[in-house]
Amino acid sequence: MVLDPTPIPGCHVVRPERHADDRGHFARTWDPDAFAAAGLDASVAQCSTSFNARAGTLRGMHWQAAPHGEQKLVRCTRGAVYDVCLDLRTDSPTFRQWHAETLTADNGLALVVPPGCAHGFLTLADDSEVFYTMSTPYVPDAGRGARYDDPAFGIAWPREVTVIHPRDAGYPLAG
Repeated sequence: MVLDPTPIPGCHVVRPERHADDRGHFARTWDPDAFAAAGLDASVAQCSTSFNARAGTLRGMHWQAAPHGEQKLVRCTRGAVYDVCLDLRTDSPTFRQWHAETLTADNGLALVVPPGCAHGFLTLADDSEVFYTMSTPYVPDAGRGARYDDPAFGIAWPREVTVIHPRDAGYPLAG
């Protein structure tokens, strides 16, 4: 497993090192020592999945406010998604900047989203499933959201959004 840093501090791409043979392949996808060595939170408090029936489904942009900030490890286990980390930490040199990766079941990539950054994804294939590992438990009152299409962020989504929850579509613009 290789942890590649992105331009967003604390955001890393996790690249599994696949060991293949006639049965298929095997790859390590989680290693607390590797996470700690990269300066990442090695805690796992909760795991969740998200199934999305239709391509063009957008979920996001979500985060938990301090003191409940969470690090997310996001992996696509079925289908394909365009996964986005948006830096909303006002003291960060990359405030309001974003980084995206295409995560697929085939490429096995994962994205680490640090606390204080919003996370969202757009499905690129029908029947896509996303697996999340979070460093802190979900706290409903700490949940926050930002508009996926806010010009202040300029996220370049690769296709039209055709399915979105009214809550996600209705977050106010950052201004």
